[in-house]
Amino acid sequence: MHTLTRTATTEMEVTSIRLERELKERLKELAGNQGYQALIRDILWKYVQHKSGDRIHPSTDIRASIPATAQKEEYCAITGQLIQPQESMLLGLTTYGDLVPLSINSLSK
Repeated sequence: MHTLTRTATTEMEVTSIRLERELKERLKELAGNQGYQALIRDILWKYVQHKSGDRIHPSTDIRASIPATAQKEEYCAITGQLIQPQESMLLGLTTYGDLVPLSINSLSK
């Protein structure tokens, strides 16, 4: 998983992006003292991690879990452990609103 470290802005590439005025204002409100550009970078890094299949971090990415039974082979989104069909598992609700497979003990570590 990519660690969100602070890179000096002098080491970053300049990119132009067009945003609706309302979106930019909402981002500024949400960002507070962090600044909306830093917020956008954090959002984009999390999206890239999510879409690239990087394992998630349970203390920050899982909002809730639901007991479930695997219907097919699944891999735990935290540990990568194989979950067999008909094996008890959890479905973890992520900060993105996705449900991801979790092995039973993955949240207790």
